[in-house]
Amino acid sequence: MYCELFQLTEPPFRLTPDPQFLFASKQHSRAKAYMESTIWLSDGFVVITGDIGSGKTTLIESFLAELPEDIVLAHISQTQLSPVEFLQALLVEFGFKPFRKRKVELLSMLKDFMVEQYAAGKKILLVIDEAQNLSRQVLEEVRLLSGLELQKEKLLRIIIAGQPELSHKLDSPRLQQLTQRVRLRFHLGALSKRETHEYITHRLEVAGAKGRKIFQPGACDLVFRYAGGVPRLINVLCDTALLCAFAEERTVVDEALIKAAVEELQWVEYSERLRAHERDVESTGRFGHSTGPMARLEVL
Repeated sequence: MYCELFQLTEPPFRLTPDPQFLFASKQHSRAKAYMESTIWLSDGFVVITGDIGSGKTTLIESFLAELPEDIVLAHISQTQLSPVEFLQALLVEFGFKPFRKRKVELLSMLKDFMVEQYAAGKKILLVIDEAQNLSRQVLEEVRLLSGLELQKEKLLRIIIAGQPELSHKLDSPRLQQLTQRVRLRFHLGALSKRETHEYITHRLEVAGAKGRKIFQPGACDLVFRYAGGVPRLINVLCDTALLCAFAEERTVVDEALIKAAVEELQWVEYSERLRAHERDVESTGRFGHSTGPMARLEVL
């Protein structure tokens, strides 16, 4: 809608993950380097956590787009599965047709397949997104698979990513054996104010801005105040601001347009969202259910 007005080749702030728009902040670069370590470490096992909208899925998509040809990949993002369904999904990712078998037979098939790929000089990688939804029983299957080895080398490299609840699960005593197998663990936090400026500029450049300063510095400061450095929220606010600018036929986004977008979205400052969330969590813990008006952060 507004691309012609701003002379852009595509919308710069889509919510769908797109590897070409990945912003290489220090945190995201480090997390990606950890993920890449699974390729050259035979016992690579990496856990990446981050809040909703922190860029985990975009990071994964960028990593997967650059995998070398000797990697055999299974990428699972539908994670509300039983142990048998998980093993079946894994085999389907490896090219097997859907079928029904007992768990012991599925595990045997997986091991035979991985041994065959290892003999052919391949590296087998399992990537699980939205892993906070995995049950303890499925995480136990992940542990069993992580222990498969041949000639003192692990057969399966593993990356699991999810929301902070994943860390809480992994820290439970029942999953201690799985946690001990993890080599690297990293949490993606929010962008700083400076990084928020750079993030907005980066996405505009990828979309064809060609050096034009479409967002004024003061506007970027306001974006940080209301989005808190969370990439998905930055995208929502910036996209809405561009729509407001389009409606007024303005080619530069200033503070007034950010305020108009905030009003359109009915947002409060991010710090107030966090306080509301803390109050909501406190009341949930006290009464057993949520009573607060929480946060669009969970919805957007």
